[in-house]
Amino acid sequence: MSRNRVLVPEAREGLNKFKMEAANAVGVPLKEGYNGDLTAKQCGSVGGEMVKKMINYYEQNML
Repeated sequence: MSRNRVLVPEAREGLNKFKMEAANAVGVPLKEGYNGDLTAKQCGSVGGEMVKKMINYYEQNML
């Protein structure tokens, strides 16, 4: 069972672009398609960077 579901299918392309930007920011060689050669630490760094950027964005745009 795949958990990698996007709640808004139209957002998939934007999320992939965001993931690539986060990977570049932390120096992880993420590529389109299969990335099974990456370590869990590298993948976690990408996810962590994405979360940091999202939190920063929402904090700046709060009323």
